[in-house]
Amino acid sequence: MRQEKDSMGLVEVEDTALWGAQTQRSLNYFAIGSERMPMAVIYALARIKRAAAQINHELGLLGKDIADYIQLAASEIIDGRWDEQFPLRVWQTGSGTQSNMNVNEVIANRANELAGQVRGTKNPVHPNDHVNLGQSSNDTFPAAMHIAAALAAQQNLLPALIHLESLLAAKSQQFAALIKVGRTHLMDAVPLTLGQEFSGYQAQLQMGIQAIEQALPGLYGLALGATAVGTGLNCHPDFARQACAHMHAELGLPFHPAANFFAALAGHEALQQLSSSLRLVAMSLLKIANDIRWMASGPRAGLGELQLPENEPGSSIMPGKVNPTQAEALTMVCVQVYGNDAAIAFAASQGNFELNVYKPLIAFNILQSIELLGDAARSFAEHCLQGLEPVNERLQENMEKSLMLVTSLTPVMGYERAAAVAQHAHRNHCTLRDAVIQLGFLSGEDFDAQVRPQDML
Repeated sequence: MRQEKDSMGLVEVEDTALWGAQTQRSLNYFAIGSERMPMAVIYALARIKRAAAQINHELGLLGKDIADYIQLAASEIIDGRWDEQFPLRVWQTGSGTQSNMNVNEVIANRANELAGQVRGTKNPVHPNDHVNLGQSSNDTFPAAMHIAAALAAQQNLLPALIHLESLLAAKSQQFAALIKVGRTHLMDAVPLTLGQEFSGYQAQLQMGIQAIEQALPGLYGLALGATAVGTGLNCHPDFARQACAHMHAELGLPFHPAANFFAALAGHEALQQLSSSLRLVAMSLLKIANDIRWMASGPRAGLGELQLPENEPGSSIMPGKVNPTQAEALTMVCVQVYGNDAAIAFAASQGNFELNVYKPLIAFNILQSIELLGDAARSFAEHCLQGLEPVNERLQENMEKSLMLVTSLTPVMGYERAAAVAQHAHRNHCTLRDAVIQLGFLSGEDFDAQVRPQDML
């Protein structure tokens, strides 16, 4: 053990830990749950610290040696070398102060090691005076939330959704000539093609992708430079502009100072807008996955119109069973995204005066939703949609048995007579053709000329 000191006094810390007193206090007092602060947030904070060191040096506020040590230590964190040094739970102070200090302390102790000193000395690098120079947890943490969410959406989620959308487009083309029974209210309706049905799925997903793309610009406004309450106290007036320019150059995303620092600290409308777009995607994917598993139901006692890839046994007791497991996994993810969005919406509404103090919850939920949707969309595309095949015979059989083909007779004999034909066929378990002939409404030849599913598309 070694002794670390903060403004409240001495704290015992394990020698193997790079963190300091404030991180240790959080470990002692917030042993709540098992959810750790997402590493995406930690990496974003490390990027901020690295950029801040360089900018503060350029502004004449930080010596070159100290700036170099901070940047080296921060780079090691970003490279994933010290992941185990960030053990704090999500359920901590609502501003994220403890995780911000966790990063500050790890960088300072590692920087001091690089300078030839021992951990805990705070010499030559101090976690507050140097690593956190010109910053507050109140502006670095929401900035890290934006950076982490924007990167995750751009690098993981959008590519997965765009890939899934392209597969839906390909399936729409592949299935363009396959006529099937339509269904409304879960009941038989007039025919359409399987390709038309899949074109609807593609269009739904396109709207979700567009919603995410429209939400992303809100994340590019960063709170850096706002410090404690939005006034920029103890921060160089050029810091915000230069820090955002640094992030833009490093990450390729158009980060800029938030239009209003007070709103950036006290509210989270940009993250809520993104969460709402994720809920929209979940809504569409839930419908698509459910439709596909319904059409694949059976294979003999269900609809049986689609054949799912056989990835794994479906039952521990029923041999040969294949289940729609990819659809089930995707729908569970969608439900989780709905729950996350509800939590984010409530949390984002809980800003009091100059600060919202539900930030860790918002960060955790938005990043989980992005990760789950991206992973599930990719899995569904690769392990379900890619190998999905139509069961042509069943499509034809179901379509031919549909009573709603009678709709094409309405212009010939009127709605009421056409309804009588459908009711007669249903009650007597005969075809529409037989029903028309038995009722004396049309000849078989006239029925064949009028009821042509390929002309009803």
